[in-house]
Amino acid sequence: MKKTDRPSILDMVRQTKMFTSAEVDVAMELVDVYLNEKKQRDYILAVAENDQKEAVGYVCYGPTPATEGTFDLYWIVVSPKHQNKGIGKELLKYVENAVLSEGGRLLIIETSSQEKYVPTRNFYLNNQYKVAAQIKDFYKAGDDRIIYVKYHY
Repeated sequence: MKKTDRPSILDMVRQTKMFTSAEVDVAMELVDVYLNEKKQRDYILAVAENDQKEAVGYVCYGPTPATEGTFDLYWIVVSPKHQNKGIGKELLKYVENAVLSEGGRLLIIETSSQEKYVPTRNFYLNNQYKVAAQIKDFYKAGDDRIIYVKYHY
């Protein structure tokens, strides 16, 4: 990811209509940390580009603090006009390969139980992630946190 990708990332996060304004703010805060704090090692970001070298998707992941070999996938977003073309799967595979190359053994992904996240949850299941936990009413009443895991040995 480069600084010139920032506006495209902001647009795609907003255009998905999946995230609250607070969540958009968090996503962009992590983008800014990655772009502006070169010594930080908590957040790793990468983009998928189209043939015109424009960002059409991105991921944010990193090692889970105080663990050995555990990583979190914080964000995976594909521009709505580029969805259902395999870009999300490519980004996920990119993260999995990067985690493996860093000696990672476990990748954790969290998402919401809201109805609009059914395709997201199916995406994780279709990529061999398993539900490890569900925390009732985590985000708000009626909105559970669902935690997916995939072990890499």
